Amino acid sequence: MARVALGWGVRDLAREAGLTPPTITKFETGGNVTIETVEKIQRALERAGITWVPENGGPAGVRPPKNQVD
Repeated sequence: MARVALGWGVRDLAREAGLTPPTITKFETGGNVTIETVEKIQRALERAGITWVPENGGPAGVRPPKNQVD
């Protein structure tokens, strides 16, 4: 969901996280990946402006970056 909120494809996230596209696909389809992989994905998404929204009576989610007006 976070990747899509940024308008990124699998290759975009892989590039930004320093991973391979198959690793991103493996993660997104529930495959086993290392904690280091998850941390790289999280950092890449956060650098792009994604905010994590904790559960608060509903499901956890993500908030896309706010558009900045120049």
